[in-house]
Amino acid sequence: MNLLYNILVSIVGFLLKGIALFNKKIKLFVDGRKQTFENIASVIAEKDKVIWFHCASLGEFEQGRPILESLKEQYPIHKIVLTFFSPSGYEIRKNYKLADIVCYLPLDTKLNARKFLDCTHPELVFFVKYEFWPNILNELKRRSIKTFLISGIFRGNQAFFKWYGGWIRKALNAFEHFFVQDENSKLLLHSINFKNVTVSGDTRFDRVYEITKQDNQLSFIEEFKNNRYTLVAGSTWKEDEELLVDYINNNASENEKFIIAPHNIKKEDIQKLKSSFNKRVVLFSEKDQKELQKYQVFIIDTVGILSKIYSYATIAYVGGGFTKSGVHNTLEPATFGIPIVIGPNYYKFNEVVDLVKIEACFSIDKSKKLSVLLEKLFQLKKFRNRAGENALKYVIDKTGATTKILYYLKNERKIR
Repeated sequence: MNLLYNILVSIVGFLLKGIALFNKKIKLFVDGRKQTFENIASVIAEKDKVIWFHCASLGEFEQGRPILESLKEQYPIHKIVLTFFSPSGYEIRKNYKLADIVCYLPLDTKLNARKFLDCTHPELVFFVKYEFWPNILNELKRRSIKTFLISGIFRGNQAFFKWYGGWIRKALNAFEHFFVQDENSKLLLHSINFKNVTVSGDTRFDRVYEITKQDNQLSFIEEFKNNRYTLVAGSTWKEDEELLVDYINNNASENEKFIIAPHNIKKEDIQKLKSSFNKRVVLFSEKDQKELQKYQVFIIDTVGILSKIYSYATIAYVGGGFTKSGVHNTLEPATFGIPIVIGPNYYKFNEVVDLVKIEACFSIDKSKKLSVLLEKLFQLKKFRNRAGENALKYVIDKTGATTKILYYLKNERKIR
């Protein structure tokens, strides 16, 4: 199986070069890896002390971020290498200031694994949530480099727990300790004889709660909101937008305001969304030429400010719940103590299941249900406040994973 895996990785690497000619995202994936080793060599010297964090994409970065930032503060001399697998993570965080270098993780060949670790020579390594690359993990184990999984989550259908999974199970020996999100993950690891496991929880809760303590002021949002009831719809897809447009055009009160931050901000799609409303609509890209308080709908055709915008929301609609991949980040609005509305596909996200169960988050599957729910939230302040309080309490009760992990690292003296 290990031989087959290595052959497949080589084939995939070759095929991706051809696909990159026709696919923009794959082109970023391929081109971004061309200069990885040269870029590392220009930043990391042989005598440098290094801590390496690997994240699949943006969501995993946010999970690892509390640990990364705490370690950077405690050990400012150490250089931080931050790697991503996905362009969606790298492109947004490639200029992250606390990392000395941000780059793509090379494809998982044996040669790349050796070369990457020769260049970075990390003292400490953190993989976030998942991404188990056998060649890299086996090389980390061979070199006795201290490696940890943080905010890990395991499920019974993964290859590790199948009769044929011995070859990939072996790669897990690289981890000195597993910090997992839940008891089920711990029991699964115990079932394959890994006892070095702590249920620390999910570091995302620490990260999102910290957002409430930062400066979230956006003067243009204050101007638009004008102290009115405001629904913020974040990371919306076409299916979400169709429901929201129907409600806003046909049911919304003049006393309601709406901020929509689409997942896709292509110019032609933004213009199409704008033209679908029969209300007064303004774009973020137009904000400096408009009197924002006169508009009822504000479309955010930029990225990077959604978490700040949530701080102004009376309620939030989080998109993605009508896609195969599922609903986007519900914890960011939850940490501001506001009710959340989502589509039907959320069951693979434990925190969303929990939020729905405690009536902090509400799932809808068609336009009529959305209208009824939004009207209820608009009209019933006690109902709205109770849902928001439930959301905030849930986030606060789940914080603390970062403290547990740092306590272990400090007391075990994992950093020189």
